[in-house]
Amino acid sequence: MHRGVLEPPDMPEVRHLHCERHELAAHRGELDAFRPDAVIDCRALTQADAEQSLSAQPNVKRWIVISSIDVYRAFGALNSDRETDPVPIDEESAVRPTRYPYRGQMPDMDDYDKLDVEDVYLPHGATVLRLPMVYGEHDYQRREEFILRRVRAGRTRIPFGSGSWLACRVYVRDVGRAVRLALQMPVAGEVMNICEDRTYSMRMWSQAILDAAGSRAELVRVPDGVLPEDLKPTGTMSQHIAASAKKARSLLDWTTSDPFETLHTTVRWHMENPPADASTDFEADDRALGSV
Repeated sequence: MHRGVLEPPDMPEVRHLHCERHELAAHRGELDAFRPDAVIDCRALTQADAEQSLSAQPNVKRWIVISSIDVYRAFGALNSDRETDPVPIDEESAVRPTRYPYRGQMPDMDDYDKLDVEDVYLPHGATVLRLPMVYGEHDYQRREEFILRRVRAGRTRIPFGSGSWLACRVYVRDVGRAVRLALQMPVAGEVMNICEDRTYSMRMWSQAILDAAGSRAELVRVPDGVLPEDLKPTGTMSQHIAASAKKARSLLDWTTSDPFETLHTTVRWHMENPPADASTDFEADDRALGSV
């Protein structure tokens, strides 16, 4: 069941239903007739989202819920320009003491909180998978675009901060494998981080994006204060967000792919499928480069 908004043309021929989450109750008969053995909830963003899914399929015994490492206190500290936690973050690390990290900051995100989602699902024995930044083909967030839009424009010098921030990532197909393993293993009620073994600094990762794109553009160090908005994460960040997936590796026998191979695959797809609305305004870049 999905909205049909991001349905790729190469999606396998499987039985599926297009509807919004709030319409689930209206399709209860179809869902009951399908008799699922398990449900994987990929997009529960609020308490209401989780409750709607559970009420639509109350008899399903296995639930896999996609959550986020933004539940941790370290993420809350990052949003408020503080540092609270050592890294790597594991499942025993403190979670945010406050809720609704994007309230009043992002449209339609006032009630977003994966902690609320987990609180609804865990009493029902769900398996919770906490994800970091997910990259790969078809990524609608286009997490490499801060570099790739400059590569496409032929920019040879890119303003850059210290690039020291550590932010963990995971390749989308590795997430898919973790979900499949979670369905097969006796891990009901467990909470696990799903992320790559090693966390690369923002500078190393950005350089790897350039290499994957075949670009020889130079990352030019500039003061944080003059960085263009989309390059702010390359500057000084208060809290590192590196996490450990040791628990998932142990319980699921889960492994990750070579990150440089998966990044090459990702960059190739995004270079061949540029966004229609990619900005070609580099005035902020030129001002930043002119400051050094």
